[in-house]
Amino acid sequence: MAEPDKRNANDKPHWLERLTHFLLREPEDREQLIEQLHTAYENSVLDADALAMIEGVLQVSEMQVRDIMIPRSQMDVIDITDPPEKFIPFVIEAAHSRFPVIDENKDDVIGILLAKDLLKFYSGKDFNVREMLRPAVFIPESKRLNVLLKEFRSNRNHIAIVVDEYGGVAGMVTIEDVLEQIVGDIEDEFDEDENEDNIIQDSHGRYRVKALTEISDVNEILGTQLSDEEFSTIGGLVVSKFQHMPKRGEEVSFDNLKVTVLRADSRRVHSLLVEVLPPAGDLPED
Repeated sequence: MAEPDKRNANDKPHWLERLTHFLLREPEDREQLIEQLHTAYENSVLDADALAMIEGVLQVSEMQVRDIMIPRSQMDVIDITDPPEKFIPFVIEAAHSRFPVIDENKDDVIGILLAKDLLKFYSGKDFNVREMLRPAVFIPESKRLNVLLKEFRSNRNHIAIVVDEYGGVAGMVTIEDVLEQIVGDIEDEFDEDENEDNIIQDSHGRYRVKALTEISDVNEILGTQLSDEEFSTIGGLVVSKFQHMPKRGEEVSFDNLKVTVLRADSRRVHSLLVEVLPPAGDLPED
């Protein structure tokens, strides 16, 4: 006689057991696999976080460094010719753990400085930045992210300088940037499509705006009069209003605008939801 199932009838199978059962029909290609994963999510076999991570793992194997790198223009660097009294406040404000160090310009990266090494400046001993630099790792824009992640892990390196086909610095990438492709937020109806326009109006009259959109374009489409004297992009202006790097879901209001961060990581804002509010005098009375 077969032994009865000892598992309590009220026990729910682990999500991995349910997923394995759901995927018994072997998919023929990647597209079918992704389709099955989404069906599993819709049937509550997977939760949103698990689906996002699995999709991230699949995407990382297809993406290249150029797809996620921090552009050269947005790199926070230290000039070796600057005295510590000048660049240490910048390091504190930027709050990164590692900084590329340049000599004459951003094409001349001579090493990587760890922020924690700057503590030696306050020890009263001889302080020489050049002696503290770690070797910089240079990689091509075309390197696959899964290969880069493996190299980061094996070499215990956390940052790499990206160079273009002519040997010039195109940007930089960190291990955190790669991992965010795996554990980042699952996309929803407000997440941006790189092929879409910079400003898109939704059915509620709000605007989904890419952070790198020029302020002049925002003014033209939204009918606003935002100043572009200090910041050229709407993302730069919004970050200045927060006075810190905002996270997804944070809101700020200014100049009759209500702005919600839709997508951001530890280094920059990617997309915003902008609602144009009526002037204060036009608000309905309670």
